[in-house]
Amino acid sequence: MDLQIHELVGANHAAVWQPWAVQYFFLIATSATALFFTLPAFVFRRAQALPMARLAMLTAVTTGITAPIALLADLHEPNRFWHFYAYFQPGSWMAWGAWIVPAFVAVLILYAWAAYRPQLAELSQGDWRFAWLFRLLSLGGSNNAFTPAVGSLAALLAVAILTYTGAEVFVVRARPLWNTPLLPLQFLATGFVASIGVMLVLNALMLRQRALEGQLNRMLVAALAVVGAIGALWFALGLSGLSPVIAEALRSVAGFPVWQHVALWAVLAIACPFAIALLKPSGTGLLTGLIAVHAAWMFRWTVFMGGQSVPKVGSGLYDALLPRGLDSLMGVIGTFGLWIFLIIAFTTFIPWTSAGTPERHAARRTASQS
Repeated sequence: MDLQIHELVGANHAAVWQPWAVQYFFLIATSATALFFTLPAFVFRRAQALPMARLAMLTAVTTGITAPIALLADLHEPNRFWHFYAYFQPGSWMAWGAWIVPAFVAVLILYAWAAYRPQLAELSQGDWRFAWLFRLLSLGGSNNAFTPAVGSLAALLAVAILTYTGAEVFVVRARPLWNTPLLPLQFLATGFVASIGVMLVLNALMLRQRALEGQLNRMLVAALAVVGAIGALWFALGLSGLSPVIAEALRSVAGFPVWQHVALWAVLAIACPFAIALLKPSGTGLLTGLIAVHAAWMFRWTVFMGGQSVPKVGSGLYDALLPRGLDSLMGVIGTFGLWIFLIIAFTTFIPWTSAGTPERHAARRTASQS
C-alpha cells in the first residue's frame, strides 16, 4: 500500500528581505553602472563624451549616496552593521560588502569632487555671499590632475560592488530561483538598463539634448538586447535540462498563474522600450527611460520579494506578508523621495553642467598674474 501525503495547510511568512533591500540593490547597481559612463570624459579626457559623463556623474553620486541608507534601514538593528566589522567573516559576501560599499561611496564622492573642483574654484572667485563655501569646497585650489587616478579606483570598486551584490544572492542554495549562475549577469545587465533609463529621464527633464537622447536610446537598445539574451538563455537551459539548477528553479514556479504573468510582463518590459528606442531614438527619451527604470526595479522586486514566496519545501506558494509602515511601500517611497531631494540639491549647488571645462578660470588667473 502506497502512502500518499497531501499538504492541506499553507503558511504565512513575513518577508525576511524587505522592500528596503530592493531599493538598495536597485540604487547601488544604478550608481555602479552609471560610473562607467563617466570614465571616457573624466578619466580618458575625451571632450566629446562630456555631456553624457556629466549626466552619469549626477546619477552615480545621488544613487550611490542613497543606496547605503536603504541598506542600513534593511538591517533594522545598528548592532548588525557593527558586527560586520567586529566579527568579520571572510567567507561571507555580505561581510565583504560591509567594506566595499563604504569604500565605493567615499571614493565616488572624492571622484566627483575632483571632477568638479575647477568649477568650484571658479565660483569661489565671485563677490557673493556663498563664495566662501565654494572656496572651502575647492580647498583653495583648482588642480584636478588626479581625477583619472581616483576615477580608475572608483571603477575598480564599482566592479567589486557588482560582483558582491550578485554573488551574495547567488550563493543562497536553499532557493533555486536565486541560486542560478546567470542571476549575477542579469543583475549587471539590468543595472545598465537602470542607469541608462535614469539618464534618459534626467536628460528629458533638465537638459533636453536631442543628440544625447538618441545616443542614450541606442545604448538602451543594446542593454535590453543583452537582458533579453540572458533571459532566453536562462529559459533554454532550464527547459532543456542542461542546467539542473535552472531546471529546478523553473519547476518551483511552474503552473502558477502569477509567475506566468511575471514572465509575460518581463517580455513586454524588454520588448516595448527596445522597439520604441530602436524605431524612434529621438523624442522618446522620457518614455523609454521611465519604462527602463521600471523594468530594472521590477526585476529586483520579483527576484527578492517574489522569490521569498517560493517555498523551500512543500507545495504551493507562501503568502509572504509585507510589514506595515516604514518597512513596506512607505520605505520605497521615502527612499525615492530622498533620491529626488539629492538630485535637486546636487543640481542647485554643484556646477555639474560645466564639469570638464576649467579653462576660463585658469586663463583669468594667468592674466591677472601677468
